[in-house]
Amino acid sequence: MGIEMTPGVPGNDRLLRALRREPTDTTPIWVMRQAGRYLPEYRTTRERAGSFMGLAQHPELACEVTLQPLARFDLDAAILFSDILTIPDAMGLGLSFAPGEGPCFARPVRSSADVARLAIPDMDGQLRYVMDALRLIRRELHGRVPLIGFAGSPWTLACYMVEGHGSRDFAAPKAMCWEDPALAHRLLDLLAQAVAQYLKAQAAAGAQVLMIFDTWGGLLAPSAFHEFSLRYLAQVAAALRADAQAASLPLVLFSKGANQHLAGLADTGCAALGVDWTIDLAQARQATGGRVALQGNLDPAVMLASPEVIRRESRRVMDSYGPDPGHVFNLGHGITPQVDPGHLAVLVDEVHAYGRILRAV
Repeated sequence: MGIEMTPGVPGNDRLLRALRREPTDTTPIWVMRQAGRYLPEYRTTRERAGSFMGLAQHPELACEVTLQPLARFDLDAAILFSDILTIPDAMGLGLSFAPGEGPCFARPVRSSADVARLAIPDMDGQLRYVMDALRLIRRELHGRVPLIGFAGSPWTLACYMVEGHGSRDFAAPKAMCWEDPALAHRLLDLLAQAVAQYLKAQAAAGAQVLMIFDTWGGLLAPSAFHEFSLRYLAQVAAALRADAQAASLPLVLFSKGANQHLAGLADTGCAALGVDWTIDLAQARQATGGRVALQGNLDPAVMLASPEVIRRESRRVMDSYGPDPGHVFNLGHGITPQVDPGHLAVLVDEVHAYGRILRAV
């Protein structure tokens, strides 16, 4: 680790180098939801905030929980503590989080009139708290590691907005795509514009990597995925490339359950693809032709196993990718609340140690 010697360049730049598919001294690692309920200090801060959104909307507290895992573990990145539903919340849909039930919108989007009432949020108004948090986190990091900003994908945001709450199958948004595709496209186009503006604002506020979570892309049939998810991921990626500041940052796309579409996702021009745990990384490399870096993809449930199993399975993931540049170790989805924090320390140390061995071969 070091301190930031050149403005904008972190002392530990493993993540940035790996996303550019440049050589690194070892494999970089961060984990999705690394600031979360598995950490007792996070639970204490969340209790102080009073609610999840109270925590996310308070820049000082969001900064505090963003930095908590870095105080415990030798991670190679910080990721903004926020939620993928900040954009629809700022659109006035009445977001709340019921204990044990997840997100819920008081005013779901079901009709043409509902869509017509939506407007792209003011990034320096309704979403200023996100940008203030990014600026504060970047300052408090002192250049130790890169800072990741993120957004939900247009399709994933639409899933929650139309369904009104979490779901296993999101039948309501899928039905909209079949019954009124023109309406679905109007909603998705608006969301793509909003996501692009949101990520541009995050780049301006200090994010050094941008990531888009397409959590529910894998629910779509192949033709529907291309029409209602991939099309709008490509639209956002193109908008970011047209922005001087955002274009200089690596863009990572993570479409959970969409492994058959990795080649199409790589065609968006992103720097890297997040990969879930249901595909071998060697297969993912073959599917993408080495055009992008890959991030992933340990099954999150492995973190509930013994340290010996965690070490063995992490090596299996790294062997699957091989010694070539361009691998960022991560879980195949987020770390779960039941995980012993000591198990994450085991994982981080093993990835760094074995990454050095791979590069010495």
